[in-house]
Amino acid sequence: MKTAKLCWGQRYMWLRFHQLPPAHRHETHVVLRLGVHEGITLANCRATLTYLARRHEALRTTFHLDGDGDPYQKVNPPGPVRAIEVSTERDGTPSPAEVVEDLSSRPFDLESEWPIRACVITTGGVPKQMVVVLNHLAVDVWTIGELKRELRMQRAGFAGRRPAAIQPVRHQPADLARYEASAEAAVTAARAVAHWENEIAQLPYDLFAARRTRPEGPPGRHATLISPALLSVSRELAAAHRAWPSLIHLTAYTATMAAYTGSDTVGHLSFVGNRDSHPFGDVLTCMFSPTLVRVDCSGDPTFGELLARVSAAFTLAQEHAYLPYDEVVELLSREGSRRAHPVRLASEFNFIKQASREYKGTRTAFTSNPVPESWAHTGTDTYVRVDEWKDAVAVSLHAASTVMDGDAVERFLRGFEAVLVAARDDGLRLSEAARLAGFTPPGGQAPEQGKTAAGCGGARPYLGTSDADPAAEQDLAEIVRQVNGLRKTDLTRSYTLAGGRALRIPRVLAELGAQGWTGLDVCQLAGPMPLRALARRLVPLSTQDRNRLGVVTS
Repeated sequence: MKTAKLCWGQRYMWLRFHQLPPAHRHETHVVLRLGVHEGITLANCRATLTYLARRHEALRTTFHLDGDGDPYQKVNPPGPVRAIEVSTERDGTPSPAEVVEDLSSRPFDLESEWPIRACVITTGGVPKQMVVVLNHLAVDVWTIGELKRELRMQRAGFAGRRPAAIQPVRHQPADLARYEASAEAAVTAARAVAHWENEIAQLPYDLFAARRTRPEGPPGRHATLISPALLSVSRELAAAHRAWPSLIHLTAYTATMAAYTGSDTVGHLSFVGNRDSHPFGDVLTCMFSPTLVRVDCSGDPTFGELLARVSAAFTLAQEHAYLPYDEVVELLSREGSRRAHPVRLASEFNFIKQASREYKGTRTAFTSNPVPESWAHTGTDTYVRVDEWKDAVAVSLHAASTVMDGDAVERFLRGFEAVLVAARDDGLRLSEAARLAGFTPPGGQAPEQGKTAAGCGGARPYLGTSDADPAAEQDLAEIVRQVNGLRKTDLTRSYTLAGGRALRIPRVLAELGAQGWTGLDVCQLAGPMPLRALARRLVPLSTQDRNRLGVVTS
């Protein structure tokens, strides 16, 4: 069987997957609902999926840890993809809704399960719909588009009783992984790391410092605004300023976020596909990763001036987007240690064009969605997704309750729309965004950027006065040492400064669990908090949990 290291784009999803508790890991699933042509049989549907997995190694890949704690991918031999038949009839079997819920909510077992699940919904034995659930480690937006295209071609081929003419696969994920281990890729990554290090050093320690509160009510909020007006306005502005529509929306996001936070610097993570950065842009796998876009919002710029700053920042970010994301995590940790305060880069923006989707409405619609319980475990402050449909634009906002309440979420989305509509006036300035959204000025005064307490050495503010359980300190120190191949572990330093690698954090957490400890997650270990302070957060597993997990005690 073929093995390879994780591709750089997979590393972001690897850490995100392990940040989530098992019951919430479906947050990283991708669910596709596909219509079935008339004349297609259940056997045809299964053959289609099996053929896909035979062509694309990403769909029959499992993920493991080597002896050093580093993750790697293993390509399994071709075989059939199991597709469950689910009937719409009331025949005593689970309903389609129940089966789809199970397939889409149950976490993938990365070591033993292929990253694809499927069911075929039938009526009277005739397939009506195929539901495919994918693990995000195996796919990204471009990959999903290609898989849909191939599925359509195969279904059309079966329906027309002719073979589908699909081009041979040139490259597989293992080819990309080999390139990323080359000297050429190492030079690209080194340049990107130097850029990120400089950008991170200029970020405020917390974009939401003046707004952050203790969580009240649900852990997070989620709402969506669908606006037909935004489609025409964004295209009009794009033509007037000779910019992509995505940058028009990114400018509106930046203006609204600056208005809400009161910050002169807005930094966020934008998602970039990185498919033009190397010779393997046609590989079907997860290749995207977040990239830092830092925008200077000072001086009360007009919308056009802010757009120019956003465009320049995004172009610069794209040029340095291709690198292993775990190295970015380590940069943030080191910068937090330097400032003696965590540097939060936890706001994400994503633009996706979906020309096949339609709203079929004429007015703006605002919808409050269910509480995003699983998303709230990712450690992210906000996630804004802009979908450009055929006849409207849908703007969705996830927000942690520590930074936005329900009213703020609605004001943000309506303010986003109002800023773009008002931007038709070339004189619209950033100071107007707060008025358009109805935001009151944020209270409180954030500490000066980059300031640390005198003599802190980047660690003392976290030490506190209470003592950790000596057994917790000992186990944490020894596990960090063993997993990372260190001679010794300095508990006064952060995990990263002590020599720990971000990509090995899941192994550290697994070993802690095997020793009977819980209480830490990926984000905490990846942060600047000293290991001694982290040891205080370790909690012994209950006897019930020890028995359930098979923890051996001396």
